[in-house]
Amino acid sequence: MSVALAQVYGSALNGQSKERPALAQMAMPLTMRLAVVQCRGGESILRRLFEPLGYIITAESHPLEQQHPEWGQSDYFTVTLTATLRLSDALSHLYVLIPVLDDEKHYWIGEDEVEKLLRFGEGWLSRHPERELITRRYLKLKRLVRSALAQLAEEDALDPDAVEEAHAREEAEIEQHLSLQEQRLGAVLAVLKNSSAHRVLDLDCGEGRLLQLLLAEKSFSYIVGLDVSHRALEVAAKRLRLDQLPPMKRQRIQFIHGALTYRDRRLAGYDAAAVVEVIEHLDPSRLAAFERVLFEFSRPGLVVCTTPNAEYNVKFTTLPAGKLRHRDHRFEWTRAEFQTWAKRVAERFGYTVRFLPVGPEDPAIGAPTQMGVFDR
Repeated sequence: MSVALAQVYGSALNGQSKERPALAQMAMPLTMRLAVVQCRGGESILRRLFEPLGYIITAESHPLEQQHPEWGQSDYFTVTLTATLRLSDALSHLYVLIPVLDDEKHYWIGEDEVEKLLRFGEGWLSRHPERELITRRYLKLKRLVRSALAQLAEEDALDPDAVEEAHAREEAEIEQHLSLQEQRLGAVLAVLKNSSAHRVLDLDCGEGRLLQLLLAEKSFSYIVGLDVSHRALEVAAKRLRLDQLPPMKRQRIQFIHGALTYRDRRLAGYDAAAVVEVIEHLDPSRLAAFERVLFEFSRPGLVVCTTPNAEYNVKFTTLPAGKLRHRDHRFEWTRAEFQTWAKRVAERFGYTVRFLPVGPEDPAIGAPTQMGVFDR
């Protein structure tokens, strides 16, 4: 592996030493500088590896020979990476991806390298769009690559489906008596219908309940449902009876397998996007990647985003104090917290945002679901 120096900066790193052990678990603004790193394949490889993880990249290439610029550029770069994420995640990314940039390992590669790759790639590698490239370059040997890819595929296939089933069970137990799901979907549909949107994305579409409503509205000429779970997409296809739809109606809808934290060119060019009860399932350290994927790269004209209102949880008698509504929720925001996040995102990416309550509203604590409508 070529020699690279990584300098990691963050305002929180200036704290007292007694606080530093907890910093690895905090999302913070970081800048990482690889002073000199070899990248076989050039800047495009750099971007393919780091941009899906939410990094902003600045790459300065170096000439083969300073005295002879006509010889062209070398494959050595000075790279600066900026992102808001946990320090532990950043170090895991570097541990795996620096050898991948180099495409060389100057030591014996054995079975233990598969374990290292899976350990340091836990939580992000299985869903990375370039996971095959990363695995192939990291491990080199075909038999090890096959073993690692098989385990990554298993991780990618099982976890989202298990999460989907848990969501359905817990939602039925906690929110059913209020019919919150129907009210959320109705509110989202109303906003989309009142807009001029024709091409609509349902991001993290689950089992297709919103898609079913969208397809019934002729004003939506093209609808795409994206989900990380293959099984959820299969259930959605059955719910919509795709194989029985008339040809003209069938042409109006498409399913895409993908993740919201990775840039996907297939999501560009749409009038509107619905993100219904999604953001609370993301680790806070991945929110920055999600924001860029949706608001910077996909950039629909309208975004409708809903999330639970944590203040309303006291109304759910079966929910213990201090507990989140679903086991997979990483956080639940108060109205003030959601509005602070939404206004920051809107300002950063050139949108305006307004807020609407969804469900029965209490003057003191608001409604069970909060909705942000982003428009540009």
